[in-house]
Amino acid sequence: MPIQTLKTLFNRDLDKLKFEIESYEFEKQIWAIDKNISNSAGNLCLHLIGNLNTYIGAEIGKTGYVRNRPLEFSLKDIPKSELIQKIEDTISVVNNALDNLTEADLEATYPQIVFEKEMSTGFFLIHLSTHLAYHLGQINYHRRLLDF
Repeated sequence: MPIQTLKTLFNRDLDKLKFEIESYEFEKQIWAIDKNISNSAGNLCLHLIGNLNTYIGAEIGKTGYVRNRPLEFSLKDIPKSELIQKIEDTISVVNNALDNLTEADLEATYPQIVFEKEMSTGFFLIHLSTHLAYHLGQINYHRRLLDF
């Protein structure tokens, strides 16, 4: 699996995440929840940032990032500009980490047990990309349903 393919997918979807957050006409709606929508776009954005900075930044890129997952879902009303900066920082972290990977690294076992069993780094990176895309779709629907 080419590392460049992974970089292309992560960059595409992180750029789209940035676009989605920028596209909220009413900034307060980034943090809105309604009926069966239990996670705001802001909290999903923070979750994605935490997830990628943990599993790619800290583990692969050795950034020293320390995750506080509960805060990803409890923080509120962070300004749009700050979320966008966090996304841009995450793009840099992901690119720097992936730039230092080799094809052999992708075949190696990922250093953490995440899903109760060992997996290759390449497999886990694909999972992280699909996780990003999944929540990105939720954010897109959130914006289109609640940004009024």
